[in-house]
Amino acid sequence: MTIPAGLEALDFSFTGTRPAGAFAPVLVGVVGSGNLEVLLEAAGGDACSVRVETSARGFGPIWEAVLGDFHERHPLAGVRVSINDMGATPAVVSLRLDQAVAELPHAAQGGRP
Repeated sequence: MTIPAGLEALDFSFTGTRPAGAFAPVLVGVVGSGNLEVLLEAAGGDACSVRVETSARGFGPIWEAVLGDFHERHPLAGVRVSINDMGATPAVVSLRLDQAVAELPHAAQGGRP
């Protein structure tokens, strides 16, 4: 996959314990200055794979920490997460990820309404 000039691509994978099952793709947020969009898609297996394309280069360890925290809250399995970032803060990243999970079927949210 070709990454546009000026962007950095980061890939992460987590082993999930909460199968998401089949669901329609979920898109939240808007790519723009200081914001990002998150796309969740159903995928096979027990992994939650995350692809980040960001204009803020050199922040891999921060992304890893934010996504690790997200996975502790939502140990999803069988999900592909795509994030297109334009410099969002960690708090905004967490908010958008939680908003996307809130759109998933009830079982994938760990029984929360």
